[in-house]
Amino acid sequence: MTSRAQRLPASARRAQLIDVGRSVFARRGYEGTSVEELAEVAKVSKPVIYEHFGGKEGLYAVIVDREMEYVVRRIAEAIAVGTARQRVEQGAIAFLMYVKDHPDGFAVLAHDTPVTSARGGMSSLLNDVAERVGHIFLTSFKSAGYDPKVAPIYAHALVGMVTFVGQWWTGVRKPPVEEVAAHITSLVWMGLRHLPKRPEISSKRRK
Repeated sequence: MTSRAQRLPASARRAQLIDVGRSVFARRGYEGTSVEELAEVAKVSKPVIYEHFGGKEGLYAVIVDREMEYVVRRIAEAIAVGTARQRVEQGAIAFLMYVKDHPDGFAVLAHDTPVTSARGGMSSLLNDVAERVGHIFLTSFKSAGYDPKVAPIYAHALVGMVTFVGQWWTGVRKPPVEEVAAHITSLVWMGLRHLPKRPEISSKRRK
């Protein structure tokens, strides 16, 4: 086992450990994964993992960072052009396609992140994405005469909705991603078209 570990160049070994770690963390979560299991699946000795990442937490942090950077980049590219509605739709499709094409990466982000981690996993990802989506709503709200300060509310609502739909979709794998995105976009856009200038609670709570 040791000789096999030494034959791979450092960059290739690091990439292999990241792939193995992504798969194991996706199945078992951070707390359920041990360095022993990671080493066994990767067919290396435990010191190899410590040498490259300093341990389980270091490997996990690298995987989370890479997944977050990848999905945020895909969404940013998807919402860069088009009308406001088209960009919402393209962003939803981009996120759902990530869920479809990278189930292990999505599972890692969706798992609870260890308290000691510097990154917040899914919560940090959603904040990053919502901030970018918020610019779409900000522009649309300004042009429609709405208060732009409330744009983050709708951006976070949209991102949260797409995320939870994505988590549900991973279990059923139907209907197709494009159809799911069309439903989400229609729901969002029909709601925004009839959005009052100053929404109010329709019924007061009884004392």
